[in-house]
Amino acid sequence: MKKLFLIIGAPGSGKTTDAELIAKQNSEITHYSTGDMLRAEVASGSSLGSEINNYISKGLIVPIKIAIETIVNAIKNAPTDVIIIDGYPRSMEQLNALDEYIHVDSSLELASVIEVQVSEETARDRVLGRNRGADDNTEVFDSRMKVYTEPLADIQAFYKAKNLLHVISGERTIEEIVSQMQNFIK
Repeated sequence: MKKLFLIIGAPGSGKTTDAELIAKQNSEITHYSTGDMLRAEVASGSSLGSEINNYISKGLIVPIKIAIETIVNAIKNAPTDVIIIDGYPRSMEQLNALDEYIHVDSSLELASVIEVQVSEETARDRVLGRNRGADDNTEVFDSRMKVYTEPLADIQAFYKAKNLLHVISGERTIEEIVSQMQNFIK
């Protein structure tokens, strides 16, 4: 049975960096970032990538059908039984689609959802300072932050009710954050 760990957090919370480090330190863990998977599709120049770019370049959520297809393919093709996906879910629609998929596929268990909390000021400073792409600007950050925060209380309540939500502070050193995350994953 594959165990799935979701890491959620504001843009710039460090969730991708943290998950990458955990996977690098543990060969039995595979990490996927929904943002990186979607950006890779855009970079491929495919028609799907062009469609995805129309959403992410404006800081909008990619349609559920595209997102869930990308994630399900990654999970099925993962070389390990422990999978970390960061940046998902970002809406109740995405949450429900994944929850439905997990109920149908008995070979997958959602083991934990880890929320990396940072202040909006920290998130803004990190995103605008990294200059990773055209979507790292104030206008897009504000849109992405709004997209993240609007459904957050409902997402938290859903996973809290299932006793799956673990909240950690992303305002500490990377080593401290990664160590705490690894404790939840192991």
